[in-house]
Amino acid sequence: MYLLLTVYSMRRHTSKMHYKEDDLVKRTLFINGISKYAEESQIKQHFEQAYENCKVLEARICYNVAKLMSLNAERKKTERSKKFFTDLMAKEHVPTMINPKPCGHLCCCAITGCEEEEAVSYYTKTEAKLKEEYRKEKEKVHTKPLGMAFVTFQNESMTAIILKDFNACQVQGCRCRQEPGSSQFSEALHVHNWSVSYAPDPQNVRWEHLSLGGISWWIRCFIINIILFLLLFFLTTPAIIISTMDKFNVTKPVEYLNNPIVTQFFPTLLLWAFSALLPTIVYYSAFFEAHWTRSGENRTTMHKCYTFLIFMVLLLPSLGLSSLDVFFRWLFDMKYLDDAKVKFECVFLPDNGAFFVNYVIASAFIGNAMDLLRIPGLLMYMIRLCLARSAADRRNVKRHQAYEFQFGAAYAWMMNVFTVVMAYSITCPIIVPFGLMYMLLKHLVDRYNMYYAYLPSKLDKKIHSGAVTQVVAAPILCLFWLLFFSTVRTGFETPTSMFTLVVLIVTIVVCLSHVCFGHFKYLSAHNYKIDTKENEVDVVENGRPARPTSSPTAKSQQQQQQQLQQQQQQQQQQLQQQQLQQQQQQQQHQQQQMYIAQVLQDPNSDEPGGGSGEEDRGSSQDEELLNGVNSINEADFQSGEDSLIANEVHQ
Repeated sequence: MYLLLTVYSMRRHTSKMHYKEDDLVKRTLFINGISKYAEESQIKQHFEQAYENCKVLEARICYNVAKLMSLNAERKKTERSKKFFTDLMAKEHVPTMINPKPCGHLCCCAITGCEEEEAVSYYTKTEAKLKEEYRKEKEKVHTKPLGMAFVTFQNESMTAIILKDFNACQVQGCRCRQEPGSSQFSEALHVHNWSVSYAPDPQNVRWEHLSLGGISWWIRCFIINIILFLLLFFLTTPAIIISTMDKFNVTKPVEYLNNPIVTQFFPTLLLWAFSALLPTIVYYSAFFEAHWTRSGENRTTMHKCYTFLIFMVLLLPSLGLSSLDVFFRWLFDMKYLDDAKVKFECVFLPDNGAFFVNYVIASAFIGNAMDLLRIPGLLMYMIRLCLARSAADRRNVKRHQAYEFQFGAAYAWMMNVFTVVMAYSITCPIIVPFGLMYMLLKHLVDRYNMYYAYLPSKLDKKIHSGAVTQVVAAPILCLFWLLFFSTVRTGFETPTSMFTLVVLIVTIVVCLSHVCFGHFKYLSAHNYKIDTKENEVDVVENGRPARPTSSPTAKSQQQQQQQLQQQQQQQQQQLQQQQLQQQQQQQQHQQQQMYIAQVLQDPNSDEPGGGSGEEDRGSSQDEELLNGVNSINEADFQSGEDSLIANEVHQ
C-alpha cells in the first residue's frame, strides 16, 4: 500500500511540474571523440554533405580553458582591488599600505618577509603580470583542442535524426550493421569514434573540467572513491566516533547532570552532528571528481550521500551494528553470530523506535535551523576573509559570498529522513507526525534559501527525475523492516512473513526491471510535462482549459461570444507581450547562451574591467542583481559593507 501510494503521489507531483527547455538545447548536439586536428568548417560541411536538407548554424570546438579561466578570475579581482585603492587615494590623497601576504591584515609585527607595500603599486604590478600571463595563455588556448564540439542545427527534427543514427550504430556493439552518414571529411574527423548526445545548457557546463576526460578521469574517480570507501569503512556511523570519545571520558560530564532531557537528546544530537559532518566528505569527493556538468555533480552527490546516510543513520543502527566492517563480518562470516553478542530480538523494541523519533525531531528543529543559519557557508566566508590580503580583497569576498543551491545534498538529506520515517511508520507509528513536521519545515526553509540566500542554478531534469526514482527505495525498505519484524516476532514460515516476502520480491523485480531495462513504464513514478519557450497561451478557467458550454437562450450565446472575443483579444495581447519578452531575453542572453567558454566569447576581456567572467557570473549575488533589467548605477550604490571597509581603512 505504501509503495502504491508513493508511486501515485510521485506521478501526481511530476505531472504538475512543467520543465522548461530552451530551444537552443534541443537543437544542439555534443560530440566527443573528434580528431584534435579538426576544424569547425569541416564539421559543418560533413553534416551538410552526409545528411540531406541539413543546415548547421554553428559548430564550436572545445578547448582546454581551465588555466585561462583561473587567470581571468584573478585578473578581474586584481582590477577591482586596484580600482578600489585608486578611488580611495583620489578621495583621501593618502596612499594606503598593505601586507600582500595571505592573512597579512592579521599580522601586527613588521619582520623580514612581511614588509608592507603601497596598495596601488602592488596591484598595478600584479595586474600587469596577470595580463601578460593571460595574453600568452589566450594565444596558446587554440592549440589545445579537446576533441569535443557543440553543433547547433536549424531544426529539432534533423537533430533527432542524427542522434538516432549514431546511437543506433552504438547499440549493435563492435560490429556495426549500419554506418552513420559519411562525407569526404569522415576519415579526417574520425567519425567512427564519435559519441553523440544532446548538449546540456551552456550554463550547466563546467568548462574548466572538460579537459579532464577519458582514462585519466576514470582513474581519478576510482582513486577518490577508493580513498572515500576506506575512510568510511571503519567510520561509517557516529557510534564509532562517540565510542572513541567515551574512552577519553568526553561524555561523562553529560551523564553526571542526571537530566533526562539532556541524557536522552544528547546521543541523538551527536548523531545528527556527525551525520552532518561525515556526508560533507562524501559531497567534496563528488566535487573533486570534476564532472563536466553541474547536473552530473549534483546527481552523483545525491546518490552517494543518500546511500551513505541510509547506512549510517538507518541500517547499521537498526541492526545494532557500528560500522561497515561489522556489517560485512555479520553478512559473510558464518561464525560471527555465534561469537558476537548480536540479539536481533532487541532490534524492534520500542526504545529503538524512540531513538529514531528523537532523531527526526532533532532533524526537524535543529537541522532546519542550521540550514537557515548556513554554518558551513559562514565558516568558509570567515576563512576567506582571514586569507584576504587587504580591504579591497575583503570587499570582493563580501560581494561573492552567495553560491548556487546544492540540490544533490538537499535531496539526499530530505530523502534520508523520509526513508527513516517510512521504515518505522508501521513498527513505531508515532514517528509519522514528526516526519510530517520535518517535511513542512524543510519545505519552508528550502524555499526561503532558494529565494533569498542562494543563486539560481541551471540544472537539467535528470537530477529531479533521479530523486523521484530514488524515493521509491523508502517503501522497499519499509517492506524489509516489516519482514524483519514479522520474522523476529512470529517466525519466518508464518503467512504474514511469507506474504510480505513475496510482495517484497515482486516489488524489487519490478523496480529493477524499470530502472535497468525500461520495462513497466506505466508503473513509473515519472509523468513530466516539458514546456518550451514558445508555448501558446491556453484559455484557463479555475486551473482548467475553458470549454464552450451550451446555453438555452440566444442572449446567453451572445454573451458567450463576447466573452470569447474578449478572451481572444487578451490571448493576442499576451502572445504579443510574450514575443516581445522573448526577443528581449534572447538579446540580453545572446552571449550567455553560446556554446563557448565565457573567456573566449568576451570581446572586451583584454580591457581593464571589461566583460563579465565565469567566476563573476557564477558566484556574485550582488552583480546578478546589478546586471538585471532595472539595473542600478554603481556610482549611486554603496552598501553598508563598503562604508565599514572604508572606516576600517581609515583606522
